[in-house]
Amino acid sequence: MFHAIQEAVDVLENPEQRPAAEVRRAYERWMQRFAEALKTPAGEAIRDWGEHFVKITQRYWPGLFHTYDVTGLPRTNNALEQLFGSLRHQERRITGHKVASPSLVVRGAVRVLAAVLTRVNPPTPLQLGEVDPVCWREERRRLGKLRQARVMQRRFRQHPDTYLAALEEKLLKLNLPP
Repeated sequence: MFHAIQEAVDVLENPEQRPAAEVRRAYERWMQRFAEALKTPAGEAIRDWGEHFVKITQRYWPGLFHTYDVTGLPRTNNALEQLFGSLRHQERRITGHKVASPSLVVRGAVRVLAAVLTRVNPPTPLQLGEVDPVCWREERRRLGKLRQARVMQRRFRQHPDTYLAALEEKLLKLNLPP
C-alpha cells in the first residue's frame, strides 16, 4: 500500500513538467486505483484513513492543480512559506538588519514579485532596457507616496507634540487670508 502513496507523490512532483491537465488525469487514474485498493483485504488496515484521504482530496479537487500551469510557482503551502522565508533571509543579509525592513511590507507587491520572477527567469539586459520609463516613473511616484505616509506615521509616533504643532500650523496657513 505504501508503494501506492509513493506513486502519488511521483505524479504530483511532476518532474517532466507536464501541464496541469495531464497531471490531473494521471492523479485521477491514481485515485481510482487507490480507491479500488482500499476495497481489497490488503487495504483493510488503512481503509478509514484512505477513505478520509479520498474525501479530503475530492473537496480540494477544483483548486488542486492550478500551480502546474505556472512555471516555478511553489506547489504546496510549505514550499511557498519556504520561498517567503528565503526572501526574508535574503533581505536581512542585504540590509544587515535582524528583521525584514518595513519597506518589504509596503513595497512587497513589487519586491516579492520581482524576487520570485528573477529566480525563475533572470531578466536579460535587453529586457531591462524595454521597461517603459513613463510607467516606471508612475510606479516610483506611487511607491513614494506610500513611503511618505509611513514616514509621517513614524514621526507622529516618535514626537506627537511636534508633529501635531506642525500640522496645526499648516492648517492655520490654509485658513488665514493672505
